[in-house]
Amino acid sequence: MMKKMLEKIPGYNKLVLPLHRLRAFRAANKHDYPAASMKVIGVTGTNGKTTTAFMIHSMLTEAGYKTGLMTTVAYGVGKNLKSQISHMTTVSAGLLNQRIADMRDAGAEYLVLEVTSHALAQCRTFGIPFDTVVMTNITHEHLDYHKTFANYLGAKLKLFKLAHKTHDSKKIGIVNYADPSAKYFASAIDRSLAYGIEQGDIVARQVKLTASGVEYYVKLPRALKDEFPEINEQNFSDKLHIRTHIPGEFNVYNSLAAVTVGLVYGLTVQQIEDGIAALTSVEGRMTRLDEGQKFQVVVDFAHTPDSFEKLLKDFRATTNGQLIVMFGSAGRRDEAKRAIQGEIAGKYADIVVLTEEDDRDVDGEEILTQIASGAEQSGKKLDYDLFKILDRTKAIEFTLQQAKSADDVVMLLGKGHEKTIERTDGEHPWHEIETTRKFLKKLTK
Repeated sequence: MMKKMLEKIPGYNKLVLPLHRLRAFRAANKHDYPAASMKVIGVTGTNGKTTTAFMIHSMLTEAGYKTGLMTTVAYGVGKNLKSQISHMTTVSAGLLNQRIADMRDAGAEYLVLEVTSHALAQCRTFGIPFDTVVMTNITHEHLDYHKTFANYLGAKLKLFKLAHKTHDSKKIGIVNYADPSAKYFASAIDRSLAYGIEQGDIVARQVKLTASGVEYYVKLPRALKDEFPEINEQNFSDKLHIRTHIPGEFNVYNSLAAVTVGLVYGLTVQQIEDGIAALTSVEGRMTRLDEGQKFQVVVDFAHTPDSFEKLLKDFRATTNGQLIVMFGSAGRRDEAKRAIQGEIAGKYADIVVLTEEDDRDVDGEEILTQIASGAEQSGKKLDYDLFKILDRTKAIEFTLQQAKSADDVVMLLGKGHEKTIERTDGEHPWHEIETTRKFLKKLTK
């Protein structure tokens, strides 16, 4: 409660920056700079970080390298991964260094680290020698903390600057060609590779999107060989045939980023293809639930305007029946995005159900009203095809009941893998997937 009060002081974030730096220095020093012996791959961006990090980890692990992973969803070495309970993606400097030290002691050669703008702004990654860095995309998010998009972009850019300054590193930045900020990231580091669909250095062609995944081919231009001699010679003569088990056009981009990492670490065509294909799912990321019900149910962590636009647009195009979407918006976070997400959901979905999503100490009904205003701009009418149900458990049950045919798709967005939900009186245990399974079983009895 005291921290919440202090955070309301004007300029609070700048005032405490020296304290963040001191904590990070002490943590790195205490654990003898644990990442120093590893090749560290940092992944940043607004959306897609977690899935991209999992794909990179899967690829390196399947190739036989002992690889650590730290993401929003899980952390650990190899296939020994533990669930991340905290809502914080890049944990505190103390815990971050402790976990990296454990990975070092377990013999990790590589570390794939998901890095947030908050962590970069607060210097939590001090002492971590980034070897290669990845930018997935940069869109509207976390302006409650950074105040302006320029500040947010600048915080993300720090990751590439850190890699550029790291002694004896590859100094390679991997960027999304389609993102407007790609050129800023590419210019902040010695060498860069841009990935994309039909455009870029590493290009996906003959893209096939299905309900169960994506498939495409990559043929490398030989012109890259001189600047990137670490790329395996075989990759210039053979096409890569990439298949993922996670659907959505955005996962073409996520997997392309991972493929590019594999290339710069000298993996073969077979190692890259097998490593990407080995990842069957990421908890709370396009997680499909089947308890015998006739309609589709998908749980996803999407919680930004950009992720809503991409996700819902993809599903609208492939849904023959009703597209039914449930979501909320976190309290004490970026308010500006609430109406925007409501408008996007209203545009693509047939039925929109609004509910809590970590309201914290903010009036939940007020949050729902803000989101609803956007949905109404898209033509939705309250209590007809737009509903407000504050209790998330009740909202899930109600949302599932709206599906009437085998062609309908229900999407439950915003919580994904998270194991707690934050309310006025603190954190409560939460499990979106298990809660949904319970109601699906009830429906199919």
